[in-house]
Amino acid sequence: MRIGFDLDGVLADLHTPFVQTAIKLFPDLDARVVSAADVGASPPDETHEPPTEAPAAPSDVVLDREQTNAVWRLLTGTTDFWVGLQEIEPRSIARLAELADSRRWEVIFLTSRPATEGRTVQRQSQEWLERHGFPRPSLYVVHSSRGRIADALQLDVVVDDRPENCLDVVLESKAGALLVWRGPQGTVPASAKRLGIAVVSTVSACLDALVQAQESATEDGVIDRLRRLFGLKTRTASPLRR
Repeated sequence: MRIGFDLDGVLADLHTPFVQTAIKLFPDLDARVVSAADVGASPPDETHEPPTEAPAAPSDVVLDREQTNAVWRLLTGTTDFWVGLQEIEPRSIARLAELADSRRWEVIFLTSRPATEGRTVQRQSQEWLERHGFPRPSLYVVHSSRGRIADALQLDVVVDDRPENCLDVVLESKAGALLVWRGPQGTVPASAKRLGIAVVSTVSACLDALVQAQESATEDGVIDRLRRLFGLKTRTASPLRR
């Protein structure tokens, strides 16, 4: 399989430093409201270097545009900011690397991170992945539709924490989409299942599902088997590329 993995909100904890910075800059904010946001904070794909067009705040963090810009100016003014993030799930990256080797997966990491002081986003992100157990990672910094990217790279599955990215994948490519949704399952967009997007609450569950789909796949291919695991309609016209 060829699998695309998003970073922030899936593997990397961007939410914690974002919220800590917001509270530091704006102590009048209700810390309980800001900190109640789910871990899955992720910069949008249409980002540019702040402060020209700063990324929006995570959707459940209550900040106005000016406050959001101020947070991103401070974060992106930090030299090699992306290297210092923590994993959301300890050892998830190391486990992904182990599975990639043992099950012959080709893993490509995708991110829409804005530039910071220091090295390029690509170099920082590659170092971060290596530090957490994935040697010599392939990584693309992208600011366009994940569906077109999945199609161009001939990916079989894309793992992302943003419903709109997963929607792009299922509409604009033959790949399957796995949405990592860390909030209450009752808040998952109702259209996800109808549109063929599989939903998991953790990366661990995502990896378990990928292994199970690969092990139990027959002539219909891994992608259709993955859809069946989640009770989704299959697309037999789009078998796994081999």
